[in-house]
Amino acid sequence: MATFRMFSGVQPVTRDSAIRDALAGFQLAALNIPQALGYTKIAGTPVITGLYTLLFPLVAFAAFGSSRFLVVAADSATAAILASGLGDLAPLASARYVALAGTVALLTGGFLLIARLLKLGFLADFLSQTVLVGFLTGVGFQVGIAVLGELLGVEVHTQRSIGQLLEVARGLPQVRMITPLISLVVVAVILGLHRLTPRVPGALIAVAGAIAASRLWDLAGRGVAVVGPVVGGLPRLGLPAMTWHDISQLVPIAGSCVVMIVAQSAATARFYATRHSQRLDENADLIGLSAANAAAALSGTFVVDGSPTQTAMVESSGGQSQLAQIATAAVVAAVLLFLTEPLQYLPRCALGAIVFVIAVRLVDLGGLRDIQRESPAEFALALLTAAAVVLVGVEQAIILAMVLSLLRVLNHSYHPQTGVLVEGEQGLWETKPAVAGTVTEPGLVIYRFGAAVFYANAGLFAHQVRTLARASGVRWLVVDAEAITNVDYSAARMLRDLNQYLKQINVEFSFARTAPSLRADLIRHRIIQAIGEQRIFPRLHNAIAAFKMSQGS
Repeated sequence: MATFRMFSGVQPVTRDSAIRDALAGFQLAALNIPQALGYTKIAGTPVITGLYTLLFPLVAFAAFGSSRFLVVAADSATAAILASGLGDLAPLASARYVALAGTVALLTGGFLLIARLLKLGFLADFLSQTVLVGFLTGVGFQVGIAVLGELLGVEVHTQRSIGQLLEVARGLPQVRMITPLISLVVVAVILGLHRLTPRVPGALIAVAGAIAASRLWDLAGRGVAVVGPVVGGLPRLGLPAMTWHDISQLVPIAGSCVVMIVAQSAATARFYATRHSQRLDENADLIGLSAANAAAALSGTFVVDGSPTQTAMVESSGGQSQLAQIATAAVVAAVLLFLTEPLQYLPRCALGAIVFVIAVRLVDLGGLRDIQRESPAEFALALLTAAAVVLVGVEQAIILAMVLSLLRVLNHSYHPQTGVLVEGEQGLWETKPAVAGTVTEPGLVIYRFGAAVFYANAGLFAHQVRTLARASGVRWLVVDAEAITNVDYSAARMLRDLNQYLKQINVEFSFARTAPSLRADLIRHRIIQAIGEQRIFPRLHNAIAAFKMSQGS
């Protein structure tokens, strides 16, 4: 059993590694601060709360997590889930809204801790890559639509994407060109600098330029909406104001956040641990994610998640441990203490432009093309998930994404690969369709079933075995059980009935290559007792030899 160590994602620390990670942390802060401000537009919280996500949550994960690279801070997916769930409960950016957001973060932290205690980290594997690509693409479209009003200077009041598009369309005649022009310049600067010099913090340069232009030319006086006064200083620590009624309303939102956090964080942490040949303790990461969300709640901000984009940022900046994230938190603390005053001049459309760029990067057209090329059916699932995000809502779509992923697993088990093994050239086995008349050799059928046998696919198993056994001349039917890990109660009853049927038509029923788990099930359900121990073979060649001996050859 792995022993738990605090700051395991930091140790060991050397002078050279500390300098390298500190420099990476400063660069990560420069890249991340504008994005964190942008995420507040998605989450619906005050601008300052974006900086709070880069403070105590980063330190909490560094203290309790295992991954050396994972950046746990604000993320577009969980921010969108939060806004979708809270939009009807309180006015955006109000004190009540912030308290509800903090409560969601606290509940999320609690659920993540329970997940650790129950060792539920495996749940991340039930959100397939297919629907995850579709979900994040849908979030990209939803977020992009949500900030169109901000980009153009049009007031939008509805929370639904279609309604937002209609409100923007109705408001187009009243648009003043200065606002969309600023938005266009900010987007061009961010994308242009990223294309030319990816290491340069384009978003930070765009934000600094927008603030300078706003102050120099009094853009607020020219009708451009600005952020306004921002309260600086470190956040006050304390529990968010909440009631039992609030908690009952927010549990589903927190549950949706947990699903996304576990899936996205685990996938990201595994990827970077594998790339750098590092040890990863996923259970410790669940504790770290729980601590980070508890820290977010106590410091007055919203749900945090393991972010793939921000983790890529820290790696590209040269960081190789959580010390880089701690350095980022130190930079953010300095900004909160000394540099929040200029934020009041930041045009809201510039903030919206940053969010729009984030949304564009979430739309994974390359991933969708790959899915379409390799699996059209899964491509349809990805599109359905993306459409659900835009048309129904983020919270409902994450549930749909999990259901679709589980249905794909069940579909593979319900329709497993089956067939009759036939010896081909050079003694290699080939699989032929399990249709009447197909035999391994005269008088013998070796039937392969490619999944565990359970109540849903037991009918298919029985139908194909009966069809093969009724063919003229068949005397033995051997089940190649290499892929059958277990049988449930319903399937066991089917096997016993099938054995009786085969006896009636004078066909010997046998199993070969049974795994220990399957053998235990066959004993428990008294199937071996019915078939006979002598009809359970360790290898296919043993079964074939026994068949030939029984035929006197």
